[in-house]
Amino acid sequence: MFYDAINQGLNGRELYNNFCKKMKQVTNTIVMIRPVRFRMNEQTAVNNYYQKNSDNKIDVNKNAQEEFDAFVGKLRSVGVNVIVIEDKLENDTPDSIFPNNWVSFHENGDIGLYPMFAVNRRRERRSEILDAVENEGFEIKNVVDYTSAEEDDVFLEGTGSIVLDRENRKAYCALSPRADEDLFIEFCEDFEYTPVIFTAYQTVEGERLAIYHTNVMMGIGETFAVVCLDCIDDKKERKNLVNHLKNDGKEIVKIIEEQVNQFAGNMLQVVGAKEQRYLVMSSSAFHSLTQNQITTIEKHCEILHSNLETIEKLGGGSARCMMAEVFLPEK
Repeated sequence: MFYDAINQGLNGRELYNNFCKKMKQVTNTIVMIRPVRFRMNEQTAVNNYYQKNSDNKIDVNKNAQEEFDAFVGKLRSVGVNVIVIEDKLENDTPDSIFPNNWVSFHENGDIGLYPMFAVNRRRERRSEILDAVENEGFEIKNVVDYTSAEEDDVFLEGTGSIVLDRENRKAYCALSPRADEDLFIEFCEDFEYTPVIFTAYQTVEGERLAIYHTNVMMGIGETFAVVCLDCIDDKKERKNLVNHLKNDGKEIVKIIEEQVNQFAGNMLQVVGAKEQRYLVMSSSAFHSLTQNQITTIEKHCEILHSNLETIEKLGGGSARCMMAEVFLPEK
């Protein structure tokens, strides 16, 4: 990697800049898992305070499938390459619809496999999903496996816990029961990212509790970042995060905690046909935005939103959680 060349006496800054320019922040290809046993997962609800049980007798899985299919249809209609893989009924994995928590795909051909907090989510890690990605013409060269940390009750849930600025080699992480600091730093060393660490909170019945995943309160695009600074109670941590984003040329779109509760932080920028950029979010997130926020975002890319009401209510996750980005090299 570029560190080896620096050690050999090459121009470090020039080499680093050239290296970063080759890194893409957004991709045209994503993996999505179609649910077959979707429901509220009681094992994740202990620290995912966005989950709410259904108060009526709707067919939860049927509704989730309809929302999923409509979402995939919208993504494909603008030219996003969506690799859809069916979940397995016998695995009984209610949160399989959120694959970005257990796997990440990187430009150098590496993939990361991550330790999961909920025992029943560990069954989501399926080798045939990786096979399906390779069958689409992508190459997996190396597996960086952190899953043994589960034996010590240490967790780091993929790009749910980690929000990546791939171009600037920054990794943002809000510490929580799902995001261990030491393991996050190990990830940064392995994948050559600079760690930006903080704690993000939400108010639950008058008490400030850690937000379970970083990508609930922030997302980073090529030229902008959507972030809830009000969730970061520590002023020094808040200032540090802002400085990193500004120094890297990101326009900051500030959202408030009420909007986070509508999943306005759970967004992902993707590439569609003719290299058109889209910021993907749920309809709940979109309708929570102010006109000024929408105008600011639309300076950078178009907005694409879809109804994910059932998935958000019972799953406690939204659009970004449903998409595992593929940056792997093509065969």
